[in-house]
Amino acid sequence: MFEEKSIREILDALHTNKERGLTEAEAARRFQENGPNVLKEGRKRTAAEAFLEQLNDPLICVLLVAALVSFLLKEISDAIIIAVVVVVNATVGVIQEGKAQKALESLKKLTSPKAIVRRDGVIREIAASELVKGDVVILETGALVAADLRLVRTWNLKVEESALTGESLPVNKDAAFQASRTLPVGDRRNEVFMSTLVTSGRGEGVVIAAGMETEIGKIASIIDDVPKEFTPLQKKLADLGKILSIVSILLCAALFGIAVFQKRNILEMLITAISLAVAAVPEGLPAIVTIVLALSVSRMVKVHTIVRKLPSVETLGAVNVVCSDKTGTLTQNKMTVIRYYVNQHFYKASETAPNMPEEFLEGMALCSDAVITKQEELGDPTELALLRFSRGYPGKEIGRLRERLPRVEEKAFDSQRKMMTTVHHGPQGFIAYTKGAPEVVLEKCSRIMISGKVQSMTDVHRRQVRQAVDEFSSQALRVLAVAVRPGEKEVREEGLTFIGLAGMIDPVRPEAKAAVEQFKRASVRTVMITGDHIDTAFAIARELGIAKKMDECMTGEELEKISDIKLKEKLKKINVFARVSPEHKVRIVRALKETGNIAAMTGDGVNDAPSLRMADIGIAMGVTGTDVAKNAADMILTDDNFATIEKAIEEGRSIYENIRKTVLFLLSSNFGEIITMFMAVILGMASPLKASHILWINLITDSLPALALGVDKNDKEALMKRPPRRAKEGLFSNGGTACTIFYGCLIAAISLTAFLKIPWMILAEQQKAFTLANIAIVFQSPEQLTRAQTYAFTVLGMSQLFHAQGMQDVHTSIFSRKRGFNPVMAAAFGVGLFLQAAVTEIPVLTTMFGTAALSFGEWAELIILAIFPLIAHEIFVLLGSDPFAGGFQNILKIHKRSADTKRV
Repeated sequence: MFEEKSIREILDALHTNKERGLTEAEAARRFQENGPNVLKEGRKRTAAEAFLEQLNDPLICVLLVAALVSFLLKEISDAIIIAVVVVVNATVGVIQEGKAQKALESLKKLTSPKAIVRRDGVIREIAASELVKGDVVILETGALVAADLRLVRTWNLKVEESALTGESLPVNKDAAFQASRTLPVGDRRNEVFMSTLVTSGRGEGVVIAAGMETEIGKIASIIDDVPKEFTPLQKKLADLGKILSIVSILLCAALFGIAVFQKRNILEMLITAISLAVAAVPEGLPAIVTIVLALSVSRMVKVHTIVRKLPSVETLGAVNVVCSDKTGTLTQNKMTVIRYYVNQHFYKASETAPNMPEEFLEGMALCSDAVITKQEELGDPTELALLRFSRGYPGKEIGRLRERLPRVEEKAFDSQRKMMTTVHHGPQGFIAYTKGAPEVVLEKCSRIMISGKVQSMTDVHRRQVRQAVDEFSSQALRVLAVAVRPGEKEVREEGLTFIGLAGMIDPVRPEAKAAVEQFKRASVRTVMITGDHIDTAFAIARELGIAKKMDECMTGEELEKISDIKLKEKLKKINVFARVSPEHKVRIVRALKETGNIAAMTGDGVNDAPSLRMADIGIAMGVTGTDVAKNAADMILTDDNFATIEKAIEEGRSIYENIRKTVLFLLSSNFGEIITMFMAVILGMASPLKASHILWINLITDSLPALALGVDKNDKEALMKRPPRRAKEGLFSNGGTACTIFYGCLIAAISLTAFLKIPWMILAEQQKAFTLANIAIVFQSPEQLTRAQTYAFTVLGMSQLFHAQGMQDVHTSIFSRKRGFNPVMAAAFGVGLFLQAAVTEIPVLTTMFGTAALSFGEWAELIILAIFPLIAHEIFVLLGSDPFAGGFQNILKIHKRSADTKRV
């Protein structure tokens, strides 16, 4: 609203005086009343709170119960292992996510520590935190604005606001400007804002907002108000934890009830029921997921990505919309001359025009306040662009040129004249160069230089120049004209000789176009969200292939006028949002998420921070990004390369594939244990497994084989040809449930077959019927029961090791060259077999686990049974179909196709 008021109205409203400022007494009173000019901090979590927050997860809760149960069963080692898994998982989470709340602290660091004010008519320097409303602040080139100010005086003032608004160029400020209506931040020419930088000129302004009332304070509030979002993986694991919790309780109740009904030993069955409930929980899953994600972090570093939050790696794999800021992300944030117009012709910046006018290059280099050294570049971006262009020609080294033609007079640029003129003295006498807006400079020209010859400017010449300006403008180029006037020391901006035009733009990153195209192939949509003008935004979007027509673009002003429902409809075809505020960015990202998308947001400025946090995954630029953006993001690109996101998404898809394989392997294996036990109990048979057997198998299979699947190498090219998974797609989608049930039942079937081998042989030898009653009689012998349990125990453990081999890739044979060698899987298989053999062959362990030693022939028979999951995998591969992609329907189709083939 302050942009609509006159200077007098502002001064009267704030009870201040622009000549004398506030009195010290009044400033002290206001400071006491309103507090310091700082951004408020939210309450910081203690280390204990952060740790407990990591434990607030259903699966973790189940594991804690499992540890307690193991302790009650006097399985101290298992209880310790589970407890260590939980503690390590929570600790890693705390370390990785501990920096997430530092955004507000970084916002504080952006405020200037000092400010120059006028109080009691005296100019003095004070701490920025002491500023109050009504203070008159003096701004100089290079100053960081310490509060929001309504300007009361300006002298060629330009302010860099890209960190706040996304505008790539410094904004001309004018104290005399008065708006006729409320304007967005980027268009308020009579105001400057906290955290922005004065790039040139001087000014004075009165403080209209301090602390949390400033525009950057509002952003801080938005960041603080944006709720913490859980990643898709976190949500799915939480859902899995809830399911397993219910399954565990039902198992305990069901088995205990069956035991009472069958009049079994209540205590023995209670221990078995609790052990089975523990078996239903894959104890190693949280730790394995954490380890897999942590290992992926090191791989991400190799593709120039720093991951701040572990689950965000997996989230990238589900992203189907990448919302990107323009300046510094899709573009280089470096204004560059790409075309120029001299001698009545257009040329690319890489081309040298025939009879290139010396005055054109010298005008760019001399009529400028910018400085380029080996160490740094200082000055207005457009002037820097002109310097880079001119110094690309032999003999135009800036320092030497300025020594040979020193500046003796000047007339600085201002927003009314829209020109800058400098006078230089050299061997040929005085020469003046003028650069500025083409329409203004052209009006001051009476002559034109063509191929080194000066002639009077005709209407035809003027029309040609204007057409050239239109040509540049149609490409959304920023255009500056260069003119010269020789022979006078005084600055006279009339009777100039027109030399040429320079068209410049913040160019796209060379790799960004390829990345956008790759995203399209991977069914990932790119949306540009920028604070820049719509023409510039569309030009960049068209070059990148993000948008083809202007109706695919929308301004922040248009966005303000439509409802959220209408916005969700528009999002289907709008790919460019221009001239938007931080609040708009948050609204766009929220709308994308609410329409079922998984959205990534990239950015580098303060204005991007709220939307970075709102997105499913926020990606900040590491080189040009502000601390605010980095601390609000989930990951940081160390090379500021948009194309790096494509590599990160590729890694994310691979990580999710591995985690899904791990989950399906663990649950199908555990389901096999449950079915084995449950069927035996329901049929009234003796228990095929002891509690120690179940826990031992879980120790073997829930560790190394599962970890090996987690670090498996996938065919990333094939993964990137698939569309991203849907937001609501679960871990068991696309046949995951069928896979779990099929292999669980198969493992249970071969384990029960092994368990019943002893009674089958004995009853066959005795020529007795194979009935439950006769089986029970056989198992009355402790020796026979122990050997039968050893068979079931061994087959169950080994079958899961073979099952892990097939789960590496359900589409390819284990003998295929397409499947790369996984050393971790090889080690897991070898170690697993050794440990499984140890509990039957080492006397101390056989006593501890209640097993019997096995002969070579028995081992051979049990291995044949245990390999069945791998045989099933090879059969499915041979039939040339993923049987689980469509659930059990596909299994039936494969069976039918096989039967038809046999008939033929």
